[in-house]
Amino acid sequence: MCLALPGQIVSVSGTDPLWREARVDFCGVIKVVSLACVPGAAVGDYVLVHAGMAISIVDEEEARAVLEHFQEMEEAVVGEDGGGP
Repeated sequence: MCLALPGQIVSVSGTDPLWREARVDFCGVIKVVSLACVPGAAVGDYVLVHAGMAISIVDEEEARAVLEHFQEMEEAVVGEDGGGP
């Protein structure tokens, strides 16, 4: 199954459009992703990331709604206290 997740860009490095990278925050987990497919992405934007590549810029409200659903699924699986349902 393929899955793309939204995250918020916290920093950008590089100027070459094919090699620009960003540090992206996924609910506290920071990953470095390529910005080659979204040359207009900037710090503060929410991007949809698949396999280490940002594939589109997404609306902040939409990204937050998706992240809330993932949080709800995590709580349903492991419980709100992290100890299981």
